[in-house]
Amino acid sequence: MPPENNPMDGDRLPTARPVRRPRPARTSRVGRWARAALVAVAAALAVVFALAWRIDPYGPDGTPKRMSTHTQLGLPACNFVEWTGRPCPSCGMSTSFALLVRGDVGASLRANWVGTLLALTWAGVLVWAVLSGLAGRLLFVRPGRGELVLTAAVGVFVVLMLGRWAGVLLQ
Repeated sequence: MPPENNPMDGDRLPTARPVRRPRPARTSRVGRWARAALVAVAAALAVVFALAWRIDPYGPDGTPKRMSTHTQLGLPACNFVEWTGRPCPSCGMSTSFALLVRGDVGASLRANWVGTLLALTWAGVLVWAVLSGLAGRLLFVRPGRGELVLTAAVGVFVVLMLGRWAGVLLQ
């Protein structure tokens, strides 16, 4: 063996090099189906806010209602209320949305403060979905974390809704 290739040469011992795995791009692009889904989410949320605008959340005397405004959309009255005389965990959410889109934040909070938070969150999600669809990537969500973010958000709102309901029932 020639001396320059001799593995026993002390100055030229082979060394291990760390394997560099490619990191996922922070700005990974989404495909057409994902972009279409973002547009569909934005459109669905826009419909929710349009329906909230269609509901009249005020009584004949002008005072804000607290619940049951969803019946104006042709939906049935809440069975839970009819059977128990007590509100269900989501009672007042439609009213809360309708009051919030009119800028009546205080009345919206009194109708169902979790509904107010949900409406504000959905307004943010609507803007995010449009911007993410235009950008072709999920803004502010690290690749591979979308399911985690969605699951955590749903979990937080379920806990808040049930906590509010417990408070209402204990009054």
